[in-house]
Amino acid sequence: MLKAGPKYHRKSFGLKDLVQEDLSREYESDLIAFIRQHDNVLVEGDTTIKLAEAFGFCWGVDRAVSMAYETRKQFPDRQIWITNEIIHNPMVNEKLRQMSIGFIPVQTDGKKDFSPISAGDVVILPAFGASVEEMQLLEKKDCEIVDTTCPWVSRVWNRVDKYQRADFTAVIHGKYRHEETVATSSRARHYLIVQDLSEAQWVCDYILQGGDKQEFLSRFKEAVSRGFDPDIHLQRLGVTNQTTMLKGETEQIGKLIEKTQLQKFGVSKINEHFLSPGDTICDATQERQDAMQKLIDDKLDLVVVIGGYNSSNTGHLHEMAVSSGLIAFHIDVPECIGIDNSISHKLPHSSTTISTRDWLPRGPLTIGVTAGASTPDQVIAQVIGRILELRTGEQVAPLPSQSAAND
Repeated sequence: MLKAGPKYHRKSFGLKDLVQEDLSREYESDLIAFIRQHDNVLVEGDTTIKLAEAFGFCWGVDRAVSMAYETRKQFPDRQIWITNEIIHNPMVNEKLRQMSIGFIPVQTDGKKDFSPISAGDVVILPAFGASVEEMQLLEKKDCEIVDTTCPWVSRVWNRVDKYQRADFTAVIHGKYRHEETVATSSRARHYLIVQDLSEAQWVCDYILQGGDKQEFLSRFKEAVSRGFDPDIHLQRLGVTNQTTMLKGETEQIGKLIEKTQLQKFGVSKINEHFLSPGDTICDATQERQDAMQKLIDDKLDLVVVIGGYNSSNTGHLHEMAVSSGLIAFHIDVPECIGIDNSISHKLPHSSTTISTRDWLPRGPLTIGVTAGASTPDQVIAQVIGRILELRTGEQVAPLPSQSAAND
C-alpha cells in the first residue's frame, strides 16, 4: 500500500540547500538567536522576557516543512496538494498556499473532498500522517506521494500494529478528532479513544462493575471502532497515545488500566489482558513540557503561549500554566496583540477565544514566553516585539539595545 515503488517518497529529495535560504528568511529570527545566546533572557527597561529552554519548531516539524518546500522544487510544474495542514501553524500553511500548494477541501460534515485530485498530481502527507482510508484512495488515484509523517507518529503506529496482531484493543489517549489520532485509530482493528484520565476512569469502572452497554456506546460513539462491544473488546487492552498529549497523564492512564485488569483477571493472567504502552510521547513534546514546568517554577507575572489554536501540544503548555495558577494567554499569531493593550486569546479546554483589555499591567514585569512545536522563531520574535512596543512605546530594533553591553 503505497509504501513501495517509485511514486512513494519518504526521504528528502536532497534539495535542502536550494530551499534553505527561503526557510531561513521566512522562519528564523536574529532576535530569537540573540536571546538564546543570552541565557534565554531579554531585558528592556523594566520588562524582562524569559524564553523557555525548549520551544518552537521541533525536528519533525522542521523536516515536514522542509520536505514541502523541496517538493515544490522537485515538481515545479505539477499540481501539489496537502491532505491537511502540513503542521498546526497558520503562518506556515499560508506560506505554502502562496507557493501554489493546494489544501484538500473539507466539506461541511467534516469529511475531506478528494475529488479535485487527478492522476499524476503530487500529494503531501502532513507531519501527523494520514489514515489508511486516505492512503488507499490516493493509491487508486495514481498520485505521487510525499510522506512527511513524523517518525514518532510512525512509532505509535508500530505499537498499534503489535496490538492488532495480538488481538488486543488499542486504548488511545488522544483527541478523537485530531488528525494524528484519526490516522492512528485507522490502523487498529479495535480501538477506544479516551481524552483524559476521567474518561479512562469511567471505562475502568465499566470493566469492573459492568453497566449499560448503550450508555457506553453513546458516550464514546465517535471514539470507538465500528462494531465495538465493550463487553468483548475491553477484555484485552493495550495503551498508546497521540504523541502530543501530556506524558504524565498517559502514564496515569496506563497504570490505571493495568491496575484495573490486574483486579479483574489476577496477576497470573495479566499478560493476556494488558500490554504496556511504552514511551510514545515524542521527545520534543516532553522537552517543551519540561521547559514549561521550569518557567512555571520561576518568578513570573504572566505567560504567553504561542501556537495554532488546533495545536494539541501548544494547548497542553497553556493548560500547564493555567493549572499552576499563573496568568496565561494562548495566542496563535502576533496580530492577537493589539496596539490598545488588548489581547485576543483562546481559553483552555475550549475552542472559545476572548479579548482581554489592559492585559499588560504597569510597573516592572517579568513575562514568560513559550511556543508549541509548530511555531516558527519569526512568529515568536514578532510577538515579543509587540509586547516590548506596548511596554516601551518604541519598535524593537533588529537586535535589542542591551546587546552592546552584553557582548
